[in-house]
Amino acid sequence: MSPKLLLIPILLPILAGAMMYVRHEKLFRFRNAYALAAVCLNSCMVWCLILFCKEEKFEIFRLTQTIALTLRFDPLGRFFAGLIATLWPLTTLYAIGYMRHEHHRILFFSFFLMSYGVTMGVATAGNMITLYCFYEMLTLSTVALVIHPMTDEAVRAARQYVIYSIGGAAFAFIGIMYLSANGLSLDFILGGSISSSTQAPQNIGLFIYVMTFLGLSVKAAIFPFHDWLPKASVAPTPVTALLHAVAVVKAGAFAVIRLTYYVYGARILAGTWAQTLVMGLAAFTVVYGSAKAVKQTHWKRRLAYSTVSNLSYILFGATLMTQAGMAAALLHMLFHAIIKILAFFCAGCVLHMTGRKYLHELDGLARKMPVTFATFTVSALSLTGIPPLTGFVSKFQLLAAASQTELPMAYVGMGALLVSALLTAIYMFTAVVRAYFPAKDADLSGLDSVREADKVMLVPMVIIAAAVVLFGLFAGPFVQLTRSIASGIF
Repeated sequence: MSPKLLLIPILLPILAGAMMYVRHEKLFRFRNAYALAAVCLNSCMVWCLILFCKEEKFEIFRLTQTIALTLRFDPLGRFFAGLIATLWPLTTLYAIGYMRHEHHRILFFSFFLMSYGVTMGVATAGNMITLYCFYEMLTLSTVALVIHPMTDEAVRAARQYVIYSIGGAAFAFIGIMYLSANGLSLDFILGGSISSSTQAPQNIGLFIYVMTFLGLSVKAAIFPFHDWLPKASVAPTPVTALLHAVAVVKAGAFAVIRLTYYVYGARILAGTWAQTLVMGLAAFTVVYGSAKAVKQTHWKRRLAYSTVSNLSYILFGATLMTQAGMAAALLHMLFHAIIKILAFFCAGCVLHMTGRKYLHELDGLARKMPVTFATFTVSALSLTGIPPLTGFVSKFQLLAAASQTELPMAYVGMGALLVSALLTAIYMFTAVVRAYFPAKDADLSGLDSVREADKVMLVPMVIIAAAVVLFGLFAGPFVQLTRSIASGIF
């Protein structure tokens, strides 16, 4: 298949979302079927391209003699696109049930569709300038989803999200322009498009790398640029599930991996002060996010801080600057996505059916919502790292990759992962214990009217919970896949 076809999974959902918004009166009665059909059609197209598209560069148009917008489907792009194309239809199905009684559903599904296309643009970008363009379009397409409730809290969260994202974009843009102005290639080549014969960058080059890393890591919620993410949990649960599992935060981690392994190259960054600094920030964020999660009494905000922590698991693996580190980072990117989207779906079911937002309101709910809390228990076990589930596999690979280095900061990071695992058990199983084993003095009188969520919401949860178990039991192919993507770094 020609690489020109890569434009289709980008343009199809964008145009479908725009058409839905423009023709909202005629499509109002069919909005659910229209949105689900558009997403499923696009996902089918994406998987056909993953399997059959040639790994060639397609130039959309040239901005200058040295800068062009290009698309290219290399193994890393296919990996990220496959994750997007698999989880987006399930989230759409869940959203149909969740948004059934909400207002402004046409507006919601319009931007929901457009965000799909923009995220695919991030996955298929062939160089850094193309990735940057789609990366910033992602901010514009998702801010409408964050602000959707139109409450004062949602407006403040959206404003902060935009400010943080634009600030990070400024840092990233300066770094990209520095590379271009110095005649360095912006194309993505595994091992670094900066030639392997190039001398190690001087302090200014390392400073530019750190600045670009931090700019891109704003969407990955690295400390101290993380505060927007917990506040964005005010958005409808299908949005927070996508923000925390696929679209925005994973795009941030994906961009960092592109910068580190496909532009600069791990060989010229390994052992420098820049590596020590970014690895230290990632290790600190791992513990900080988990500690903040333990303190939260708001359930979705607790899960949001958990995302802050787990995103830095990915960044920590990436900053090891080794083949094993990159493979482990990709593995955790995949497994954390399915674990966290499941956890948010469960929290959304409780909020949708009962209006309960806080942990102390979960007492005894497992009796009335058995499927919801059974699937949440699966996500809690996996995120904590209990074998043989997916969370254990990816965290073990991260620890193994760190142990293979001789960097002091890598051992600090290993300690951070272990501390975070303990804190994860605390903040995840607090909800499980309350739901299954309420305190003797707990007020359970309000449970009589509680019932399980609609099947249209439960089906995606059961499918993903099964994937969490099966992918952990049969993790070998996924481990081999991530290793094959990472091969050839040096």
